[in-house]
Amino acid sequence: MIKNTDNISLIFSFLGGLLLLFIIAPLVGMFISTSPMDLFEAASETEVQKSIWLTIFTSITATLVFSFGAIPLAYLLARKNFVLKKLLRGIINIPVIIPHSAAGIALLGIISRDTPMGKLADTIGFSFVNNPAGIVVAMAFVSLPYLLNAAIDGFISVPERLEKVALNLGASKTRVFFTITLPLAWRGILTGLIMMWGRGLSEFGAVIIIAYHPMITPVMIFERFNSYGLTYARPVTVLFICICLLLFIAMNLISKKNSNAENR
Repeated sequence: MIKNTDNISLIFSFLGGLLLLFIIAPLVGMFISTSPMDLFEAASETEVQKSIWLTIFTSITATLVFSFGAIPLAYLLARKNFVLKKLLRGIINIPVIIPHSAAGIALLGIISRDTPMGKLADTIGFSFVNNPAGIVVAMAFVSLPYLLNAAIDGFISVPERLEKVALNLGASKTRVFFTITLPLAWRGILTGLIMMWGRGLSEFGAVIIIAYHPMITPVMIFERFNSYGLTYARPVTVLFICICLLLFIAMNLISKKNSNAENR
């Protein structure tokens, strides 16, 4: 029995190693093929700097703005039972399933200049098309399911008996939500926020349909590869990956610190 278990572990380790190699090898190869001088030149380009800052800004904005609707919806889906609840859970995952270029086309159908929303934006003085606002909308559309699903799991993990005890002691539902439910579900919500931000940061298909300009970094990488080839696109790609990894590590460290503080 133990021998069979060891054999299974070896097989699983081999298969897992192949999968890790599949993920790591292309990234390592790209880093090896890019010299420090190429990275420095890419980082010193004003166009690249503006593109990276725009990508970070729009992805964070999309996450923060749409979280005001996503978190309450996640709470309702976690706590309430109602007709068509399962259908609604399926609907919120549609952006994950459909091609993101198709998502961009669908969004363009409601935010272009000749639509009611587009005309309303014109009266305010801006347009979603070829505008950071359109980039925010595109990023939010494709990344919202990650926040919603993580937040739903976070709220489900909070025992309802704690909320009922607080209600029986005279606390209002609003106070129970902000002092008990939200703090206890915060770890799952924070994970969802990080996942939504990361997914928006890397979005390409939906954004390029709505806003080719101003260029976020994924669009710039595509434009440089399409116009000049792999050699010209690779340094920007490596630089952007490094920045994304650093930001992601920083966000996870913050998340762990918050978790450790809660556990003390």
